[in-house]
Amino acid sequence: MLLESNKLYKLLQKRYSRRINLDLNRIQKILKFLGNPELNLKNPINILGSDGKMSVLTSLKFFLEADNINISAFTSPHLYDFRSRIYLKNKFISLRKVLELILKIEKTKHRLTLFELLTCIYILAVKEIKNISYNLIESGLLFKKDSTNLWSAPRAQIITNINFQHQEWINPKTIEEICRQKVGFLSKKTTIYIAPQEPKTLKIIKKILNNNPSKKIYSSNWKINKKKNKIFYADKKHLIPIKTKYINSDGLINNLGLAIKVALDLGVKKQTIIKTIPRIKFEGRVQYIQKGKLVKLISDNEKLLIDGCHSDKSAKNLYIYLKTLKNPIYGIWGMQKNKLPKNFIANFKGVFKKLTVVKIPNEPNSCSVKDLKKIAFNAGFKVSTAPNITRAIKNISNKTKKTIVVFGSLYLVGNLLSKN
Repeated sequence: MLLESNKLYKLLQKRYSRRINLDLNRIQKILKFLGNPELNLKNPINILGSDGKMSVLTSLKFFLEADNINISAFTSPHLYDFRSRIYLKNKFISLRKVLELILKIEKTKHRLTLFELLTCIYILAVKEIKNISYNLIESGLLFKKDSTNLWSAPRAQIITNINFQHQEWINPKTIEEICRQKVGFLSKKTTIYIAPQEPKTLKIIKKILNNNPSKKIYSSNWKINKKKNKIFYADKKHLIPIKTKYINSDGLINNLGLAIKVALDLGVKKQTIIKTIPRIKFEGRVQYIQKGKLVKLISDNEKLLIDGCHSDKSAKNLYIYLKTLKNPIYGIWGMQKNKLPKNFIANFKGVFKKLTVVKIPNEPNSCSVKDLKKIAFNAGFKVSTAPNITRAIKNISNKTKKTIVVFGSLYLVGNLLSKN
């Protein structure tokens, strides 16, 4: 089924433009033609920002479902199976339903980008499902003209960490403009949650939202406290212990904290949240691979860690976690050209004993091995190359204790997970 799913997605990539073309007119026209099915979605919740969208959405999904609440979810990008982008109450969308809805959409003769097509498929699919109480929708690029910016009064809009990504799509290329594009076009009839931000960024966000009459809940309303190796979520009414074997970094714990706050406000019981936290996993985000085919490539003394981090902020988050590890660390790095690889890799000085660079498979925007090697060498890393991720792991692996880290792109870790 995974093979069939990947074949269909490759076909869609050929038939629909992958080129980002920020314009709400196309999706608004086709939805109007189809009778505005988006208006049938009960309690839409937008999740937008630069980093942390998936981990916040995943946590909130876990909490709501643990409270016996039916939800749908739309996420982007997928790691290795594009069906995972559309979650409908208790399962991912089927290929048969995807094909059925594509036919319905194509009969309208409206031209869409690939992301707009997937947004439209999600909306039409949710319309057919009964008793969904909340619809969790991750935005794509920025938000002003993103195809998920469709509701005038959503149940909530959640702003995750905003940082200096996607500057190639804005003018002027400043953090102020990024913030304006993301939070300057939020609903005036909702509740807005804002994740922890850098002080400068938070000041900009507050200024932009000053004239927005929606209720605003900043991260100062809750905290993550650490006491003697124990972690707690705390607000004025709740103290919730965070016990987890799977969430491995401060940044991801903060994202969990934001989801806890939203879940509590939506009425999820404190005890339900406490019981649910140990089950939450973030695939491809500071994740140890503990079973599957990939584990056979390494010895018992080695650990394989993956992280799709690709921004300066997420690089710092991974760096802080890696500095807590005692054994030698070897990195396998692949990255897209537009993700500022020089700035990104500079965050890891003094962490890796050696870097192996690879090209991201089937990704036209991937940096070449030659370019990455030059960047890593100039940044002071001991560096080698490999034709693919599997060969890179085999080249590094031996019987000595170490942690092997695959990082730099969600597409890279997605390709690795597909082999597992």
